[in-house]
Amino acid sequence: MDWALMPLQKYAVFDGRSRRKEYWMFTLFTVVVSLILAIIDTALGTYDDTFGIGLLQGLFGLAILIPTIAVNARRLHDTGKSGWLQLLFIIPLVGFILWIVWMVKDSDAGVNKYGPSPKTPAGYPDDGAAPA
Repeated sequence: MDWALMPLQKYAVFDGRSRRKEYWMFTLFTVVVSLILAIIDTALGTYDDTFGIGLLQGLFGLAILIPTIAVNARRLHDTGKSGWLQLLFIIPLVGFILWIVWMVKDSDAGVNKYGPSPKTPAGYPDDGAAPA
């Protein structure tokens, strides 16, 4: 659960790097919570068919908007890319395919221009290699 909530602790931190695990656990957490809120919205009658979203779902979406953008930027930084590349997601199909490829790509080993690898244990060299 720590990995899922880590982006909320770094609410608006756009610099640095985030591991795949942090990104995907946060994504799983937000999807599960959104589904639960959709069920609650439907039960309470606050779901709007016109917009395809409920009141609680919409409020949750607004609450996690900035952490989602921030963790996306940090994840792109982890693969050596600029956080601004997440704007390519607005291009239909091509943007989505690029986004998926970048989100599942492994971290750059060692230090890149966005900082040290989050996989490197504290106290070890920044080349990404753990001691034998």
